[in-house]
Amino acid sequence: MEIYEKFIEVTADDLDFLDHVNNVRYIQWIQDISEEHWQKRAPKQLREQVVWVVLNHNVDYRNPARLGDRIRIKTFVVESTGATSIRAVEMHNESTNTPLVSSKTKWCLLNAKTQRPMRISDLIREVFEAKA
Repeated sequence: MEIYEKFIEVTADDLDFLDHVNNVRYIQWIQDISEEHWQKRAPKQLREQVVWVVLNHNVDYRNPARLGDRIRIKTFVVESTGATSIRAVEMHNESTNTPLVSSKTKWCLLNAKTQRPMRISDLIREVFEAKA
């Protein structure tokens, strides 16, 4: 399993009425890092042939993040079966290592032209394997 990681700094636009990061923003970050991981790892030809769509999100909100916090966000594929894949995303406060959010999202692989589900090939699995 390859882990993909990046950092986000919380801005005023990310906050809700409690001055915590809004739950909807976390969902956006989950989708953004998942797509970014795919875009950076998959060859262009493969990215043109297939697309991923979300079937469901399961999100655990553990602790709030606030304005100016720097968040370490990482993602990795947990398992793939048939046309679906489970991807985990974890977020921690960088300075305190406090867990903020953990999620598992079920994605479905579609043929880009027909938009019909298709089996995850070995080539696609290799995109997310750890590189030595």
